[in-house]
Amino acid sequence: MNRGKALQLVKPHLTEHRYQHTIGVMETAIDLAKLYGADQQKAELAAIFHDYAKFRDKNEMRTLIREKLSQQDILFYGDELLHAACGAYYVREEVGIEDEDVLQAIRFHTTGRPNMSLLEKIIFLADYIEPNRQFPGVEKVRTQAKTDLNGAIISSLVNTITFLLKKNQPIYPDTLATYNQLLLEQK
Repeated sequence: MNRGKALQLVKPHLTEHRYQHTIGVMETAIDLAKLYGADQQKAELAAIFHDYAKFRDKNEMRTLIREKLSQQDILFYGDELLHAACGAYYVREEVGIEDEDVLQAIRFHTTGRPNMSLLEKIIFLADYIEPNRQFPGVEKVRTQAKTDLNGAIISSLVNTITFLLKKNQPIYPDTLATYNQLLLEQK
């Protein structure tokens, strides 16, 4: 599927602000794919559709997870995580994308997971560092992403985990496991 067609399909599902975010994630993912030798077309496609379900009805997504998806435990960790797992399902069913690499990158772009593929890492990080994001620590991660993909992901996870701890929010186990796995690999 070409870029124009993909953007045309995703745009009605997003607010203008989220669409601009999606463009930023797409451009960042392509740049990271070039830098780290990943498939640029897959990175582009996964980035375009990463937030496809972001504004779906939360109850609809909870029902989908309970009835059809394997990530049942995600229901206990906040509504912000629903759209990734559901998005991968909807992209397959409604858009017809069946490439498992692309679907996995969409599925884990919010939580990460241990042993992420290169494409999954790129989408995870591109979502975090795209140019429209402005929050403490993002510039450091952007700089780090130019030379150390895993290190940048670790830094993003430290920031996210710290943010969630300060808000007294639960942390999805795969997010902690991703942090631990990448950190132990670097030692």
